[in-house]
Amino acid sequence: MSTYVYGITAATHPSLPEGTGGVGDPPRELRVLTEGALAAVVSDAPEGLRPKRRELLAHQNVLNEIGAQGCVLPMRFGSVAPDDKAVTGVLAERAEHYRERLGALEDRVEYNIKATHVEEAVLHHVMAENPEIRALAESNRQAGGGSYENKIQLGELVAAAVKGKEAEDATELERALEAEADAVSVGPESTGWLANVSFLVKRESAERFLAAVEQARGRLAHLDVRVNGPLPPYSFVEPGPAEPAGTAAGGVDAGAG
Repeated sequence: MSTYVYGITAATHPSLPEGTGGVGDPPRELRVLTEGALAAVVSDAPEGLRPKRRELLAHQNVLNEIGAQGCVLPMRFGSVAPDDKAVTGVLAERAEHYRERLGALEDRVEYNIKATHVEEAVLHHVMAENPEIRALAESNRQAGGGSYENKIQLGELVAAAVKGKEAEDATELERALEAEADAVSVGPESTGWLANVSFLVKRESAERFLAAVEQARGRLAHLDVRVNGPLPPYSFVEPGPAEPAGTAAGGVDAGAG
């Protein structure tokens, strides 16, 4: 039976709450494999597992339960090892690296911040900050809408200004929050978001970080700022030595879930 791996903890990590189920239908029973000072939270791996919403939520729920009681190095969804022995073998092989990461991430959580522009509000900012756009818009208005060429020109100017505003606002938002974080990880660009940034925050500093988010919302009212967290530190689990990022060497790869 293959072994599904959720996360790596210290062997001294508190036991899981009773009734916590893993992936699969019915949910697979969780168990803990210990190797020296490390432990892995695992279950039997269901056959034909697919990244459906229910399974992704089950994986995340297990990590949230573990993370609520102490530091966990979260595994990517679908991390499967041939058997329990393979898991404990990887724990032994990479013990130094995993212990270092657990120490570095102890008492810390991740907050992911995503932001988009509020369309009407950002257009107001662009018009207020750009005399050329204001002048052309007024000229077109007085001309009953303006020529086709002038309309195209205005649209291009506005689009370029909004694009520049996206980069400016993303930088300002990150700078406003990074002072309350131990580390920052910029996520991959995705359609629709001008900012997708994760912050590593001490648990004791979480209220200050969230207060900084609210202050940024007030100052950057033309942004829609969304917060996801506290989360296990998905974005701050680095691959082990000689282990390329994004691989699942040995079937057990600590990384973003």
